Amino acid sequence: MTLRLYDTATAAVRDFEPVHPGKVGIYHCGLTVQGAPHVGHIYKEVVFDVLRRWLERSGYEVTVIANVTDIEDKILAKSAERGVPWWAHAYEFERELHWAYDVLGCRPPTYEPRATGHIPEMLEIVDRLIERGHAYIAPDGSGDVYFDVKSWPSYGELSNQKIEDMEAAEDADPRGKRDPRDFALWKGHTEGTPRTASWPTPWGRGRPGWHLECSAMAGKYLGDEFDIHGGGLDLRFPHHENELAQSTAIGQRFARFWMHNALVTTAGEKMSKSMGNSAVVRNVVERVRPIELRYYLVQSHYRSVVEFSFGALDEAATSFQRVEGFITRATEVTGGVEPAGELPADFVAAMDDDLGTPGAIAVLHNTVRDGNKLVADGDSPALRESLAAVRGMLGVLGLDPLAEPWVSRTGATEELGEVVDGLVKALLEQRQAARERKDYAASDEIRDRLKALGVVVEDTPQGPRWSLASTNNNEGS
Repeated sequence: MTLRLYDTATAAVRDFEPVHPGKVGIYHCGLTVQGAPHVGHIYKEVVFDVLRRWLERSGYEVTVIANVTDIEDKILAKSAERGVPWWAHAYEFERELHWAYDVLGCRPPTYEPRATGHIPEMLEIVDRLIERGHAYIAPDGSGDVYFDVKSWPSYGELSNQKIEDMEAAEDADPRGKRDPRDFALWKGHTEGTPRTASWPTPWGRGRPGWHLECSAMAGKYLGDEFDIHGGGLDLRFPHHENELAQSTAIGQRFARFWMHNALVTTAGEKMSKSMGNSAVVRNVVERVRPIELRYYLVQSHYRSVVEFSFGALDEAATSFQRVEGFITRATEVTGGVEPAGELPADFVAAMDDDLGTPGAIAVLHNTVRDGNKLVADGDSPALRESLAAVRGMLGVLGLDPLAEPWVSRTGATEELGEVVDGLVKALLEQRQAARERKDYAASDEIRDRLKALGVVVEDTPQGPRWSLASTNNNEGS
């Protein structure tokens, strides 16, 4: 089956054919680093990390560009509130974004350009738009430059709107505009704004508009035409619509596919800091392990709304722990196997059908269920095949606990883990000796003491094994 992806521009699932055979270029809009990322922000990162992994597993060479918007009105406002330089504020939360990338097991982009590093490319686009009659300098001397939406008949094609049916945003400043729906390419420097947040231009000092930033960076690193442009559904209009207009108006073909992930909501409303209902990633991973949060996000189809709740998160964690439990038991029995090179056909079909992770995870759990039936019989080719298939599927989803980065995150040093494992094994040996002499009171006392310390003991045909109740890390046997 050929990989098929939903294209927002055509509102249809289409066969994926890259611009250059064997290579894929992806641009997805990175975070405006105004504050710490919440689950709604990181959902997009997880979605496109899975897409990248699947494309690479399918044999493509993938280039991922994800920008950092480090100059924007909200950054200026929030840094002023804190009394810190805007660039220091932006850098602080850029590092927080990188931490969230890493903690959720997202591989870093091929390159992560900052908006402030691409002012010359932005000015070049503005010049070309003015020359072609698609942009104009505000006549009020403000230094603002606007895109003339009426000059571009295709404006609205991405969001399936007609210009005559559109209304200007309620908070849009109409000063200097020919039409209230025109959008800013460049914003003139204003009194009270730090001079460091402006750059010289032929029409006066100022800073870039948000939409212009992404067009410049996507074009610089991926060329006039590339394969996939992505981001959250809330960016489709006006951000991506404006990107498409200004890029195609200078003669670029821009993106072949537009992929938009649905939003993460709380109580049916979009997760956002302004609503006070955001779940900051750093706080959430104190409640569940990062790998469990990633599983929670991956189990939904990327075009389906994720209704965030800690109850649903706990259920997902329990579900993932069942998968981990099989991996631990099967690895103990077999001595371990490498992830499968060839994945189950139903898993492949699900992933090729618009990145269908729900169907893929169903195949994963079916394989775990069948594999669990084989564990009690000891090592066998069938058990090894099941374990390899499970690890292979989890690798695509970025969830293999025996692979990086998860295998290195035991919560303790390797040396300390060995000490703890040895101590627990010594107690389990004492417990086993008590059972053999039928001193069940002593046996139960040892088990209860371990349980009080958060150690869960499971008796298996291969002998007792232990895990930590709080994290189910399965560190011993």
